[in-house]
Amino acid sequence: SVVGIILVAINPYKQLPIYGDAIIHAYSGQNMGDMDPHIFAVAEEAYKQMARNNKNQSIIVSGESGAGKTVSARYTMRYFAAVSKSSSNAQVEDKVLASNPITEAVGNAKTTRNDNSSRFGKYTEISFDQSYQIIGANMRTYLLEKSRVVFQSENERNYHIFYQLCALAMQPEFKHLKLGRSQENNQLFV
Repeated sequence: SVVGIILVAINPYKQLPIYGDAIIHAYSGQNMGDMDPHIFAVAEEAYKQMARNNKNQSIIVSGESGAGKTVSARYTMRYFAAVSKSSSNAQVEDKVLASNPITEAVGNAKTTRNDNSSRFGKYTEISFDQSYQIIGANMRTYLLEKSRVVFQSENERNYHIFYQLCALAMQPEFKHLKLGRSQENNQLFV
């Protein structure tokens, strides 16, 4: 296998005007190196290689907690939806990302670096038809930190779902779980 371009991006921790539709259109159809380094340049190169060589492409988004991996993946999907001129365009991105709140509740936790840190990995597969329009997507989630269920470092928390369930403990449909306050229940696991 061949390694293509590598982009090092830094999370500015604020919204920047460099991800809008005008920027997508500026990168669409451009050759790598003709424009400034950008997540859209990486996405354009993968899209072109897929169309030109009729071969599957992979984009690996990696980094530390809080680096902006989820946001970068979202921008990539938005780019593909826009340049493929998919009839479902933004709907595909919305559908793929619609599972995020559930995935985050079960797989995200507060860490010392990030209040909503993903403690899992994701593999998102986007399917294109013969016209290179998006026709679907599949997301697989890999839980990485099983130990967090029974142990949390100082100033860190269990998965969000634990606290959400404890907050609903008095609701009739949750009474059979015999949950109490999160502080009490957390002691049961230690």
